[in-house]
Amino acid sequence: METNPKENTTQPELFTASDVARFCQVDLKTIHNWADKGEIRHFRTPGRHLRFRRLDVLDFLRKYGYPIPEILRMGKPKVVVVDDDPAVLAALRKTLSRRFDLTTFQDPFDALVAVGNLQPDALILDVMMPGLDGVRCLERLRSIDSTSHIRCIVYSNHEEMKKNATEAGAYDFIKKGEAGELRDSLERLMGLERG
Repeated sequence: METNPKENTTQPELFTASDVARFCQVDLKTIHNWADKGEIRHFRTPGRHLRFRRLDVLDFLRKYGYPIPEILRMGKPKVVVVDDDPAVLAALRKTLSRRFDLTTFQDPFDALVAVGNLQPDALILDVMMPGLDGVRCLERLRSIDSTSHIRCIVYSNHEEMKKNATEAGAYDFIKKGEAGELRDSLERLMGLERG
């Protein structure tokens, strides 16, 4: 596992209903209504308070045309990259490390064990690695509460897997060798301006 040093500016991971109401310039009750109707992904604390993950807030704001507040653009989003080819990992580090806080894994099983603790904003995954069914991996990540919010981008040469990966919950499917396209997809996913 390799990581890049973190920047001094940290990005909040969770927001309250009051935060989201302020971003949307609406009443707190409106946020509660939207949450109850399933308009915005959320969870509740043991004390029953609403909490919203950063990417869920970004998705909501983009979907309904709200401006993206500066606080949602702070710091580098966390991205885990899983590929058994060290040359691919090196190329992606070169392309992505300026905009993203990368953690890379060659062993898919080590990555899956670590993802729950790392809680990345996104996971880049090759669906065809030794001993790993990437589509089943995506389905499993979606079925676990602590990882269901993690956005997955499949980076693979196996075009025949695109439909299955998308049905399993992949945000995007990018062909290997298209690192610039992968960077663009991540920037769109994270609500970042092109850099």
